[in-house]
Amino acid sequence: MSLKSAFERYLPLIEADLRKALALPHPQLASFYGMMQYHLGWIDEGFVPTKDGAGKRLRPILCLLTNQATGGDPEQALPAAAAIELVHNFSLIHDDIEDKSPLRRGRLTVWKVWGPPQAINAGDGLFALAHLAMRRLADSGVPPRRVLTAFEILDEACLALTEGQYLDLSFEARLDVDVDQYLSMIQGKTAALFSAAAQLGALVAGSDPESIARYRRFGENIGLAFQIVDDILGIWGDPQVTGKPAASDIQQRKKTLPIVQALAEEGRTEDKGLPVLSSVEVREIYQREAIDEEAVEVALKILEDLGARHYAEEMANDYYQQALAELDAMAVENEAQDDLRELAAFLVERTY
Repeated sequence: MSLKSAFERYLPLIEADLRKALALPHPQLASFYGMMQYHLGWIDEGFVPTKDGAGKRLRPILCLLTNQATGGDPEQALPAAAAIELVHNFSLIHDDIEDKSPLRRGRLTVWKVWGPPQAINAGDGLFALAHLAMRRLADSGVPPRRVLTAFEILDEACLALTEGQYLDLSFEARLDVDVDQYLSMIQGKTAALFSAAAQLGALVAGSDPESIARYRRFGENIGLAFQIVDDILGIWGDPQVTGKPAASDIQQRKKTLPIVQALAEEGRTEDKGLPVLSSVEVREIYQREAIDEEAVEVALKILEDLGARHYAEEMANDYYQQALAELDAMAVENEAQDDLRELAAFLVERTY
């Protein structure tokens, strides 16, 4: 099947399983579950059903495709796919609070509508529901030892995710972040869930350890590429497409790859015939109490002059190629494997 037909087939199954996980246990909790459902894009602020604001569901799709590619039954892997998506959305709610982000997918974030305390509760609820969803693997016939391993993969990914988020926030107060530190941060913050999704799909299918490891590395590499592309879009993306303010990462002093690379150019700009103060100016802008639109424009010009965008695009492509190499190294050729290649290409070519 093509990737489009895979999405058409699997998205309804994923949505149905997510709705099962978020079934309302008591009318008194309607608003609590309503906040989570709002974040997932099912309802609006007044709890009226809507189709606006839903995420791309990339991670659960990845989980089901790796399951299918290794000869499994994707419907059996649905609880793992749902668990990964719920953890992802837990992290987004908390991330929006920590970054004070007003918008997510073109809509007000949960904390902007209901306040940070209740948004924290909503995020925590999704985290707990993810683990309850994973328990349903046993009900779908997955052997107990395999279910236990699935929980270990999920929890290790959760820990890596929060470690990466900690580093991301800590970098905001620093100007000495280098590329290796940045990569360590996104390996946890973003790549860990992609890696876990791909790994879980192969695990549930009963794949051999080598295949599971290769899918884990495939997921990690496309996760790294995905985050670097996200960094590019966070600076140069079209707000009408991304749903986020233009150059929002600069205004939030994020140490994304283009910024980290630009800061590392200090002392080498003269060799390129560029102003010696280029990277120094970026540092000065990041030290300001507030970064206004004029400062953003200056920073954008410097980043372009230093080749920061090209550098990031090249690194994203490198990880994309490494991901493809993991697939090519397997003795597996089927429609789902082709879909995984197509999914990897989409992740590095996307504009949102």
